[in-house]
This record gives sequence, structure tokens and C-alpha cells, in this order.
Amino acid sequence: MSLISVLRKKNKKELFTTPSHDGKLCIFHKFYQWYRNDISETDSYNPQEALKKAEERAAEIYGVNSTHFLTNGSTSGIHAAVLASCKQGEKLLIWDKAHPSHKNAGILAGANIVEYELPYNKDWGIYEKLSPKEFEDLISKNKPKAVIVASPTYEGIVSDTETFAKICKTYGVILIVDEAHGALYPFSKDLPKSAVKYADFTIQSLHKTAGGINPTALLHSNSDLDIEHALNLISTTSPSYPMLATIEANINFLNSKRGKKKIEELIANIKNIKEKLKNLDFYGDDITKVLIKKQGLSGYELSERLYNKFNIEDERTNEKSTLLLTGIGTTREKLKKLEKLVKI
Repeated sequence: MSLISVLRKKNKKELFTTPSHDGKLCIFHKFYQWYRNDISETDSYNPQEALKKAEERAAEIYGVNSTHFLTNGSTSGIHAAVLASCKQGEKLLIWDKAHPSHKNAGILAGANIVEYELPYNKDWGIYEKLSPKEFEDLISKNKPKAVIVASPTYEGIVSDTETFAKICKTYGVILIVDEAHGALYPFSKDLPKSAVKYADFTIQSLHKTAGGINPTALLHSNSDLDIEHALNLISTTSPSYPMLATIEANINFLNSKRGKKKIEELIANIKNIKEKLKNLDFYGDDITKVLIKKQGLSGYELSERLYNKFNIEDERTNEKSTLLLTGIGTTREKLKKLEKLVKI
């Protein structure tokens, strides 16, 4: 029985259990269905067994040793991966401008944190990726126990994680890939290659681009390290089963014909828009991260015009460029509104 089926099942017992709202009292009525499906861990529901089967099915879909559902975002996945990989005093390599979760994970593990730099693209105001040669030099010089690579970066710069994984294997280094912004990659040949089948641990945020509710995420493992123990150290013993069920449904959708078609349509629609906007420059390895700049305007000036003149709010901006983030919920009608940027 899947988690989704468990939540649909009618329980006829009188529950003197947690949660105390008993699936009936609804304090915030906008979320009535959420309250109604916020189940307890009783034998009649057996949600833990359903969760185990859902995660096993997900691992089959992604082609990995194991997949764990996360309800505290990719941050919890990063923390767990580092806790499983590094012991007190062992060396952890992280990018010096990385998401705070990378350094925090090292602190929690008591690791010796060593920061590395990425090349900076002055024309676009963003950080690039390391070449395989640069990455191997980094590993050879520092000899870490583990390394975290953010791929894609926020702006859609994607590293060669397949080659990185081979290098790490040669040197006996654990590779952790923060693929928070690449959750769509395993489901389309027209998107960059996912790290899920190559890295020891890959963490993805379903809520960023793949249609999930905030803060659902996934932790994929191809390692023999005890990731479940690490997760137990930081995870709640009272997970939200409605949230976990949305993760199962999210993966099923992405893996379905309908879901894959949705991704194909998104990519096609973005290509169409980019063809029409000859007045803008585009950059990046991931087409769903629409990084733009306009000659004669700073990134901040471009962002301001988007907001004030065209009623468009961007995801983030810098002194050179502006990022318009898209995902599986970005419709053709929404993208067509970008056509008016031809007059920017």
C-alpha cells in the first residue's frame, strides 16, 4: 500500500492518539484537507511500512541504492550526507560561497572545513564550474574525506559530476552533490545530466523547480555508509505524512508520461521565447534557469525595469545579469508574458 492509499483509507477507530486534532478539529480552515489527512502512527494505518515501500519504489525510479524523503528541505539532506561521511577532524571540502547548509553540516560533524574557490565570470556576475582537471588538482592537493559540489548553481551552471565521481573514486573521496536546483534532470534528456547515478550522495529539492510543496526534498545514496543513522540524528520522529505523500505523488508525476510531457513543453516554450527575444543575451547550462542581461543596463537596472514596467519579479539579480527561474508549474501563458520584453 502506498502512502497516498494510506491517507485515503477510512479509519473507523476512535483515536486517542497524536495528533490531538484527531483529523476532525480544523483551526485554520483554509487547510481543512491537510488537517483531515494528518494521520497518526496507528496499526490500522501503518504509515511507516507504506513510507518504506514508497522510498524503495523511488530508488528504483532514480536507479540508486536508496532514496529518502525529506520534509525539511535539501538542508537536512546535506547535513545527513556529511554526518554519514565525515568523522571528527576529517577534512571536508566546500565552495567558499556555498549555501550555508554546507558549512553548517561540517560544523555539526566536527569536520575540518576547507574552502575552495570557483572561477568568476565578470561578464555575467556569476560563478562558473571547475573543469575535471581543476577538480582533480583540488582533490589531489587537499586529500579530503568528502567534497560537496553544487551542481547546478543557482544560475544553472552544471559541473561534470560523472567525471568528478570517477576522480573521487580514484582518490577514495566521498562525493556529495547539492543538486537542489536540478530535480527535473533525471526526467528529461534535454536537460543536463543528473548526478544521482554517479555521486555517493545527491540531494534534490522538489519544491524549487519540480512542483513540490515547500520544503520537500530527496536524498539519494549510492554509498554503503549508514545514511539512515545520520538522518535519524537530525530528523523528527513525527514526520508529516501528508507532506510525505505529496513527495510520493510528485515523483510518480515526474516519472509519468504526463509529467515528462510537461517538462518537454516547458523546455520547448522557453526555447520559443528565447528565439523571439533577440534584444537580450542568455547564458547558462540549464535552459530552465533563464539568465538574461541587456546591453546598456546593469543587472539591477534590468531587474527594476522588469518589476516596474512589466510587472515581472525576478528570482535574483547581480550587477551584470538577472535570473528568471522557471519550473514544471511555469505555463506557456506565463512565459508568453515575457514576449513584451522585446520592448525593454
